[in-house]
Amino acid sequence: MRKLKTFEELLDQKYGELGSAKRTAFEGKAMIFSVSEMLKNARKEAGLTQEQLALKVGTQKTYISRIENGKSDIQLSTLYKVFEEGLGKRLTISIE
Repeated sequence: MRKLKTFEELLDQKYGELGSAKRTAFEGKAMIFSVSEMLKNARKEAGLTQEQLALKVGTQKTYISRIENGKSDIQLSTLYKVFEEGLGKRLTISIE
């Protein structure tokens, strides 16, 4: 029987240990994916289309689409505006 590994061990094996260039790139992409999924889910929960959300926050539908698809970086101020003003959600950030 194969020895089971933790998720962290699998990440180390595939992307290198924390702090390595490859692992840092992976962690960044994972964070972008996470934020894009949260945005998409919150927008759908609010019953808004990408275009309606864009109008509420003063941007374009294509920008919302790029964020939801992980194709565009988003500034922190814009992230707050989209979640808090556009979706009525409270956004909190923690640093560990």
